Amino acid sequence: MLRLTSGTGRSRREFLRVGGLGLAGLTLADLLRHEARANTPPSRPKSVIYVVLGGGPSHIDMWDLKPVAPAEFRGPFNPMATKLPGVQICEHMPRQAAMMDRLVLVRGIRSVENDHFLSEVYSGLPRGAGKRPAFGSVASKLTGAVSPLPTYISLDRPSTDQFEFEKPYYAGSNHAPYRPFGEALDDLRPAKSLDELQDRKHVLKTFDRMRRDLDRTDGLIGLDKFQAQALDIITSPRVREAFDLSREPAKLLDTYGHNAGKYPHQTFKTILYPWEAKKFILARRLVEAGARVVTLRAAEWDHHSSENGDIFFALKCLMPLVDRSVCALIDDLKWRGLDQDVLVVVLGEFGRTPKIANPGPGREHWADAGCAIFAGGGLNMGQVVGETDSRAERSKSGNISFQNVISTIYGVLGVDVNAQLADFNGRPQNLLDDTRPIRELVD
Repeated sequence: MLRLTSGTGRSRREFLRVGGLGLAGLTLADLLRHEARANTPPSRPKSVIYVVLGGGPSHIDMWDLKPVAPAEFRGPFNPMATKLPGVQICEHMPRQAAMMDRLVLVRGIRSVENDHFLSEVYSGLPRGAGKRPAFGSVASKLTGAVSPLPTYISLDRPSTDQFEFEKPYYAGSNHAPYRPFGEALDDLRPAKSLDELQDRKHVLKTFDRMRRDLDRTDGLIGLDKFQAQALDIITSPRVREAFDLSREPAKLLDTYGHNAGKYPHQTFKTILYPWEAKKFILARRLVEAGARVVTLRAAEWDHHSSENGDIFFALKCLMPLVDRSVCALIDDLKWRGLDQDVLVVVLGEFGRTPKIANPGPGREHWADAGCAIFAGGGLNMGQVVGETDSRAERSKSGNISFQNVISTIYGVLGVDVNAQLADFNGRPQNLLDDTRPIRELVD
């Protein structure tokens, strides 16, 4: 591992360690080597922003309303006409309704799991298929880097419990998501004290002197090119700037709806959290700077029946907020000319029971019919794919699975869905068992 030392011989901690860049103890140079072994990407490769509404957003109350169903199914919300003739969604998502001709609404997505195991959401395959790498890790391994930023970034804090599903597994620990929290950003932030500032100035002078010496002697030819690139990453302001939200005007924060309202935690009406839209803005900044996959989770959508809860109160709080942030993101990408280069996907792990449960009221888990929104990425926009029955219980138009969703994303990213990765035992494993993308989006 490359280390730099001061005149006193002290080690320059973490600068080229993944402890400083969040990649499981490998050096940054190691990461760059692995990425260079992948295929050469196009000049402007496409990216994906993957927004997970964890807990199970209610499809029948949001995107698949059944206004003529019996009262115990349909709920209290009214349908609203959208920009697409004959297509309606909930009245509390007017921004999506106004841009539906720029979106794809997929109805009737069926999951295998009926619990909060997001294996399918992040890999396309359920737990029964074994421990599979998250799609972002696969993309990192098979597509390669195109900027100083890591290929795969998760804007969710890491967890050691059973609900952590963004793992690389046999794709390799150097393809784990970079998470910009705690020490992972320490060396990207401005110095907090005079001593720290002097220390960093010394390191930068060391870098500058090293570069001048190498330039004079053509020494870069002899220096491992990945270590040289690692130096470029650490000394370049581009990575730090990509994570610096202070560069965004306050007006943009308002447009995205940062702190525009509060929402309840699960089924407890008395526990409210402020809506944080900064993740959405940061996701845009990161793909703009070259990240290929950025994932984030937005709020809490697990609305069961409970004496303390009310799913309709929660949804009335949440829907306008997610509507505002998602649509601001889509508009922002278009304004910057990135809408064809960046795919935005919004979904949860399943829908909720069409029949309302009491007390509460609430809705339970429902794996047979969820929904997703797609925007941009060069896919065929302005359509609804899939249809459910009169009570939003099951698809009438053939099953769409998370494998089809992930296959569609792989196509956007340029990942060969027929590729195989060797598992921990050296056995070749398919990326997906069903490699078909959602046909209507790609034909």
